[in-house]
Amino acid sequence: MTGMTVKRAFDLVGGVALLALLSPLIAAVTLSVTLGTGSTRGILRRRPVAGRGGRIFTMLTFRTKSPLANLPLLLHVVQGRMSLVGPCPLAPGHRESTGDGRRRLSVRPGITGLWQISGRSELPWEERELLDLHYVDHHWLGMDLAILARTLPAVRKRRAAARTPVPAARVA
Repeated sequence: MTGMTVKRAFDLVGGVALLALLSPLIAAVTLSVTLGTGSTRGILRRRPVAGRGGRIFTMLTFRTKSPLANLPLLLHVVQGRMSLVGPCPLAPGHRESTGDGRRRLSVRPGITGLWQISGRSELPWEERELLDLHYVDHHWLGMDLAILARTLPAVRKRRAAARTPVPAARVA
């Protein structure tokens, strides 16, 4: 099996297993968003992104501000539009997908990646781009497993930091 075939098989098996395992949570989030919006029409957010080879597809996420918003991305993994691990999904024509950054389109975008475990939105654009290009040039199944193992702790750490109150400044 070639490297890409092994990666695709890993994504397919992992995506199906995660969908099955997380289906009760997906149903609960669906119900919660439906009750919160009062409609079944607005539970998913749609965003065009550039996939492998620059093919555009509509990425679906839940309309909630939490890591649970990304659960529908598992459907894209099973369909072969995304990978469990890969570069950050970007809008078509985004500046990071042009010039030298076009290399990122040689692999599927990922639900998680080096950018996710390294600081995500806190990173400057240039550093995130370098991490994505490093992944494109050097990825292998062992790297994917290491990134997956570090993703949940990274998400938990960010959630804990977001809940920690900032101490008030002392007035002398």
